[in-house]
Amino acid sequence: MVRDIGVDAKAPERECDDPHCPWHGHLKVRGQIIEGIVVSDKMDKTVVVEREYLRYDKKYERYEKRRRRYHVHNPPCIDAKVGDRVRFMECRPIAKSVSFVIIEKR
Repeated sequence: MVRDIGVDAKAPERECDDPHCPWHGHLKVRGQIIEGIVVSDKMDKTVVVEREYLRYDKKYERYEKRRRRYHVHNPPCIDAKVGDRVRFMECRPIAKSVSFVIIEKR
């Protein structure tokens, strides 16, 4: 059974019994939807996702590239690997550095 998480995202085909899964567990999601690329999957059920964005510098009237890395919970039903483009959302803190969860693979 797949829950409605209140976001326009495609539900995963596989099922899981992870309590921290927004689709099959009890985890609620909130905030904005962020998109990025998985750069590391060495942790258990957690991946590192990097997001690149542009920031405008008023003094030089140019854009500069910036990047930010997030520790994101990776439910077993989604199972993202290095190089995958993913969408993730904020949730309650799951660990010291993990406050985001993947909602779909692109």
